[in-house]
Amino acid sequence: DQMCLMVADLLEFMPVSRDLRLAAGTGHRLRLAFSQSLGLYLGIYMHAPKRGQFCVFQLVSTESNRYSLDHISSLFSSQETLIDFALTSTEIWALWHNEENQTVVKYINFEQNVAGQWNQVFVQPLPEEEVTVRHDQDPRETYLEYLFMPGRFTNAAIQKALQIFSQGAETHMDLTWDELRKEVTLAVESEFQGSVTEYECSPEEFWQLQVEFWSKFYACCLQYQEALLRPLALHLNPYTGMVCLLKKGSLSFLVPCSLVDHLYLLSNEHLLTEDDAAIFDDLEMSRDVVCLVQCLRLIGESISMEMAFIMEMACSRLQPPEKAAEQILEDLVANDTENVMEEIHSKLQEIRNPIHAMGVLIREMDYETDADMERAHHLNMRLNLTQLYGSSTAVSVVCWGVCKIATIRFLICRDLLILQQLLLRLGDPMVSGGGQLFQSQQDLLHRTSPLLLSYYLIRWASQRLASDVPVDTLESNLQHLSVLELADTAALTPYKLVSGPQTIVELFFQEVARKHIVSRLFLQPNASLAETTLNWPHLITAIVAEFLPLLWPSNPGFLFPECLMGSCQYTQLQEYIRLLQPWCHVNMGSCSFMMGRCYLVMGEGHKALDSFCQAASEVGREEFLDRLIQPEEGEVVSSPRLQYYNKVLRLLDMVGLPELVIQLATLAIMESADDWRSQATLRTCIFKHHLDLGHNSEAYVALTQNPDPSRQLDCLRQLVVVLCERSQLQDLVEFPYINLYNEVVGIIESHARAVDLMTHNYYELLYAFHIYRNNYRKAGTVMFEYGMRLGREVRTLRGLQKQGNCFLAAINCLRLIQPEYAWIVQPAPGAVYERPGASPKRSHDGECMAVPTTRQIEILELEDLERECVLARIRLTLVQHDLSTAAVAGKS
Repeated sequence: DQMCLMVADLLEFMPVSRDLRLAAGTGHRLRLAFSQSLGLYLGIYMHAPKRGQFCVFQLVSTESNRYSLDHISSLFSSQETLIDFALTSTEIWALWHNEENQTVVKYINFEQNVAGQWNQVFVQPLPEEEVTVRHDQDPRETYLEYLFMPGRFTNAAIQKALQIFSQGAETHMDLTWDELRKEVTLAVESEFQGSVTEYECSPEEFWQLQVEFWSKFYACCLQYQEALLRPLALHLNPYTGMVCLLKKGSLSFLVPCSLVDHLYLLSNEHLLTEDDAAIFDDLEMSRDVVCLVQCLRLIGESISMEMAFIMEMACSRLQPPEKAAEQILEDLVANDTENVMEEIHSKLQEIRNPIHAMGVLIREMDYETDADMERAHHLNMRLNLTQLYGSSTAVSVVCWGVCKIATIRFLICRDLLILQQLLLRLGDPMVSGGGQLFQSQQDLLHRTSPLLLSYYLIRWASQRLASDVPVDTLESNLQHLSVLELADTAALTPYKLVSGPQTIVELFFQEVARKHIVSRLFLQPNASLAETTLNWPHLITAIVAEFLPLLWPSNPGFLFPECLMGSCQYTQLQEYIRLLQPWCHVNMGSCSFMMGRCYLVMGEGHKALDSFCQAASEVGREEFLDRLIQPEEGEVVSSPRLQYYNKVLRLLDMVGLPELVIQLATLAIMESADDWRSQATLRTCIFKHHLDLGHNSEAYVALTQNPDPSRQLDCLRQLVVVLCERSQLQDLVEFPYINLYNEVVGIIESHARAVDLMTHNYYELLYAFHIYRNNYRKAGTVMFEYGMRLGREVRTLRGLQKQGNCFLAAINCLRLIQPEYAWIVQPAPGAVYERPGASPKRSHDGECMAVPTTRQIEILELEDLERECVLARIRLTLVQHDLSTAAVAGKS
């Protein structure tokens, strides 16, 4: 049950006529607000024809449980139709529809605002009614780009339009962004193709028909977008101060506006009544800035779409914005039918110091910092912060707030550049200074231009969609980054697929920036928000203010490109660096490295190598490159540039680009002139890859130039084995082996004595090696040893055949020598061949056995060899008659 405790006549608080007192009470609304210190507030909207009034009361109770209303404020509203309003203990927020049926949101502080002036809220406007398609553009691509630009149309609006456009054909309502794009293309193209099959048409008619069909679909989307975005109610959270507009199927969040954006967006009548003291402490400076903003507004309102397009194209095509501003100014002057230039000139006369006012405006918009923002701490200290602003909704709100700021400030900077060009043209007669003034104006131009390009880049990134990356691509990318030892950094969390389209700025905020920002705001000493409650206006403002420096191109931090690399967004990263490189001189080496990484992924290895080499000059000067070259534990530290080259060499090696490895290693050798260890490593690397590529001569040269004897010997062993496996024996035999003759002979001998005689031909290789050098005695020795081993180890018909041939070859060698030198040395029966690398002999208890210091040798002359040859021939004849005697006949 309810009881009436108080009745009040609210008409006492508003000027009324007889008609109003007799009118039916429709359209009135009541809202409550509670304050811990002040109690209950009542906000009442009383509707009257052509006007309305808000009254705010405080509920007061007496000791006898009687209540009364204490009138706090009365506020009058305009003729708009009130849809909803919300009340706090200090403010009223109201949602209206105006005469054009557009949404209007305003708020007022009823305690402090004596004049009763409402503050304007700048709501997101609907997309343009028409899309301009130039004759050099493809209508389909232009409309698709416009329709599917993130944040412009909702998925639901496009799907509804598609359903109507397809004339009731069955369409799925749960399509992804990419699927929806394909369905839209198919639907419009089908309608279009159906209309042009009956006759032939010229290219111009074809283009016109395309525009006609696409504009028809666009109008359909616009209609549904308008219906879906119409606010139905206004919601205010009293605990956090968050204000939202409730719409059909969506929610819009209102965020505080910065001073510069506020002044630029204000309507002229509000700008004229703006309190100068609320802008800057210096009243004269405040008036100067307001007049300056009025000039910028006049310029902005005069710029046509064609003029605006000039600046957009200049930024996209890497042309100087100053030149574009000059061209726009010329067009403005040429088409000035309403004397706007004269009005601007008149406003400029009112500015006491235009150069200083512009400098103040530029400083307000510049997010450049002197040092890199500190890297994020772990959020273990306050677990309730680990998920703060981590939801997809929060990410979207923050990033679209950044996008909105970048969009507005790009326009401010554009108009500022045009105004500066106008000042240069006028010569600024109202301020004295001559050459010094001209120099100041030039300096302002050079400060404004990078500012404009920075906001253009942030706006571009805020509207560029992230790509869906397959898991195997992510894993491959992670392997490459592990070579660079970047895989465990905070910036390189694998990209998680989300249901809706996600921009690269949203990806960056979600995966990297959010942790840094929360850490700086809450966890660091003297953190600005460490002891405060989570107040929405303060918190969202602080987060956006911390986020923009992380995106600011000319700051030393490199987290954003690093995140794109770690998330496999290489197409976006390449375009980002392309837009950045011509004008930004910070992190130039890091950008070159990133571009090299992009080229590697795109399969353009030689371009990648050029970019990696360009980056080398900045090693030791940039934070990202310094992290690349951090030495591993126990690693011998070489020069920073050599460490950098080593990292890139590992990356190229993993990707499988041996030719580029050779080129870079050759370049790195020039850096390591005084470091023989690095030289040895690089020469070994060059040798290995030349050998892999089949560049045998180059591999041999690299081997001979290696300053480390042990590495040189390792390379020599590898060369022998690989060339033998490839049967490239001619190269192996013909290399000169200067100062390496004994080593190569020892390697081939050890292989000959260690492997199976019938499957490998190391003895024959060694024979050819000595014959090529006219060393017939050694050649004979090799073939005799080969024959003797065949007799002992291969007791078959084929073994005896080979043995006979070996003895004949040995005899031929000795016959080519002068008789007095025609002899060879043979180890006595039972002697052990010394093989480099062979394990020492051990006794049954594991102890190494002593090796005899002397061994018995035997001299064999030509006659001895001939006798062995005859004996081998007889054994062969015996075996040919009776194969069962092979085992006996083979004994030596």
